Amino acid sequence: MFKKISDALKWIGSHFLGLLFVLIVLMIIIPDNDGAIDNSNLQEIELKGPIISSDEILKEIEEAKNNEKIKGVLFSVNSPGGAVAPSIDISYAIKDLALSKPVLAYGGDVMASGGYYSVIYATKIMANPGSLVGSIGVIMEGANVEPLMKKIGIETQTIKQGTYKEVGTMSREWTADERKELQTLTKDTYDLFVKDVTTARKLNIANMKNYADAHVYSAARAKSVGLVDMIGTKMQAKKEIEKIANVKEAKWKEKDKVDRFFDKLSSETASKISSYLFGLKAAL
Repeated sequence: MFKKISDALKWIGSHFLGLLFVLIVLMIIIPDNDGAIDNSNLQEIELKGPIISSDEILKEIEEAKNNEKIKGVLFSVNSPGGAVAPSIDISYAIKDLALSKPVLAYGGDVMASGGYYSVIYATKIMANPGSLVGSIGVIMEGANVEPLMKKIGIETQTIKQGTYKEVGTMSREWTADERKELQTLTKDTYDLFVKDVTTARKLNIANMKNYADAHVYSAARAKSVGLVDMIGTKMQAKKEIEKIANVKEAKWKEKDKVDRFFDKLSSETASKISSYLFGLKAAL
C-alpha cells in the first residue's frame, strides 16, 4: 500500500506543472458569466493571512477607486499582521479610497497588528463578535545560535565597516549598543503606528495605554476603547455597506475564475512560508 502511495506522489510531483497548466487553460476557456455586462455596484476586497506584500491588494484598491460603478467597498480582514511597509501601504491606500467612496472594514477571526493598521482609515470598522482585534505594537526578534555552533565546532568570520553593520546577527548574543539600536528602530515604528491609530480613530493620545500597548482585545472590548465602530456578522457587514453606500439593489462584483484560483492558492501557501521570509525585519 505504501509503495502505491509513494508511486502516486511521485507521479503527481513529476506532472504537477502539466496538471496545473491544464487546469488554468480549462478555467480560462470555460465561460464565467456568458459575457454578461458587469453592473456591479459593490466590491469586496480580502486581506488574508500574514502581510508579506501589498502589491495585489493595492491593485484591487486602485481598481475599485477608478471604477465609477462601484459605490462602496467591503474590506474583509483575517490577518494577524506582518511586515511594516506593506501594512502602511494598504492603510494609506484605504485612506485615499475612502475620500471618494465609503469603505467598511470587517474583521473576521483576527484583525490584529498590521492587519488592524491596514484598516484604521476606513469609513467604519466592524468586527465579528468572536474576532480578536488590536495588538498595536511592534516586534523584532532573531535567534542566537552561538551555543549550537560551539557544540558542533563552527566559528564565523566577519569583516565589517560601520558599528551597527552586524546588528541582529544570529552568530552571537547582541551587544548592549546593538540592542539599544534595535530598540530605537522599533520605538520609531511603534510611535508611527500609535500616531496613525490615534489620528484615524480620533482617540486621545493621553489614553494610549488603554487602546495600544500591544493589547489584544475581544470585539466588545475593542469597541469600548474605540478601535472599532460596530460588532456584527459578515452578513450584517454587507448590509451596512449597502446602506452607507446608498445602494438600492446590491450587485457584488465577483472575481473571475483565474483570480479566485490563485487567491486560494496564495492564501494557502502564504502562512506556510511567511515565517521564513521575515528574518530580522520589524513586524507589526
